[in-house]
Amino acid sequence: MHALNCLVAASLLVASLQTATAKDGEHWVVSWTGAVQGPYPVGNPSAQPEQKFAFPEPATGARDQTFRLIVRPDIWGRRARIRLSNAFGTKPVTFDGVYVGLQSGSAALIHGSNTPVTFAGTASVTVSPGNSVWSDAIALPFAKRPDDLAGRRLAVSFHVAGQSGPMTWHAKALTTSYVGAPDAGAKGALEDEASFPYATASWFFLDAIEMTAPADAFAIMAFGDSITDGTASTMNGDDRWPNVLSRRLKAVYGNKVAVVNGGIGGNQIAGPAEYGPDKPYAGGPASGQRLDRDVLSLSGISSLIWLEGINDFSKNGNFTADQVIAAMKDGVARLRAKWPQARIIGATVVSALGSTSAAHGFPEQDDKRKALNAFIRTSGTFDGVIDFDRATLDPTSGGLKPEFIPESTTGGAGDKLHPNRTGYLAMGQAIDLDLFKPDKIGRSAKQ
Repeated sequence: MHALNCLVAASLLVASLQTATAKDGEHWVVSWTGAVQGPYPVGNPSAQPEQKFAFPEPATGARDQTFRLIVRPDIWGRRARIRLSNAFGTKPVTFDGVYVGLQSGSAALIHGSNTPVTFAGTASVTVSPGNSVWSDAIALPFAKRPDDLAGRRLAVSFHVAGQSGPMTWHAKALTTSYVGAPDAGAKGALEDEASFPYATASWFFLDAIEMTAPADAFAIMAFGDSITDGTASTMNGDDRWPNVLSRRLKAVYGNKVAVVNGGIGGNQIAGPAEYGPDKPYAGGPASGQRLDRDVLSLSGISSLIWLEGINDFSKNGNFTADQVIAAMKDGVARLRAKWPQARIIGATVVSALGSTSAAHGFPEQDDKRKALNAFIRTSGTFDGVIDFDRATLDPTSGGLKPEFIPESTTGGAGDKLHPNRTGYLAMGQAIDLDLFKPDKIGRSAKQ
């Protein structure tokens, strides 16, 4: 009974802290996401440095070491909260020495910006397998004028006490983060880079950040697969199509809008039927299996853009168009049931015809893609449509426009599946901003 009373008291403390921070007309708005998958190393990272020195044994995971993850919040407030996830772990993970600060360069921080983070008033938290935890509200001393922080990167540091076991992660960060050596202990309080010798192009354990924002601020979720996750875009360039959309919207709304990325490279709509630490899949859980965690649990989302389906029609997926359409309809229905005022925007799937990827590029896949696109354009299932297919299609070849093919991450010919930085720019510019006018959209149920 004593333990139960403590748990209830801790929950009430967290609730009171969160309510107290979202005052004076402000509310919580999700500012950054990294949809989780795993466990590591199952996934599709891009430009990944060698990880064996940071993580010698994947089954052991992190071992008494500190992460310094670099993220770019898309909206800034005077207070923040972070979510740590053990969704695909197999043992409890204890986090302590948690801090947030402004990145200076590499793993170094702006002097005086590093701020401690607590969970229900304590400096450590243990997260059981399959679960996640929100931090207490964090007053950001460097955010007295949140508008001035646009484009800045936040460093989230945390120590894993003992061994984590299999690690929940987001494989394709396309952003360089940093990791301390195994057995090096808690180093998150330090502002210099000396304790973070190893680089990673992935995010581990951290999957969401929210900020307090004015009452009229809102977020848009970009939901989908690798073409939303940003494959073939520039490493550390923030030039995925959701980034382009964000910059266009900020020119209109300033620091009152966030576009957050819910893409996972290789993701599917209709499969896999089962997913977990014992049955991992490189593309992460099927979209329907992750809606609650990756979308509906987050604050301030007014619209969702859904771009997905090409992997369902690959040789690895091999679903029919009818199966994918049915799964997408089910996902939309679930979203509407919990988001009666939010707008759900369908995005047409870009061509992979002629792809050099062994699983993609064949005519039958393209026929299924065209059937899905016809559904998205004409069925009336969505509140609006973004025609990415039209923006990227070369009518002569039936594939991507030639200038969209050479890849931007490490260079090379490209795979005729993923648009490059030029292609993502065209996609982001093709979006009608009127879809997101505040008078057309409501606010999500969770505030």
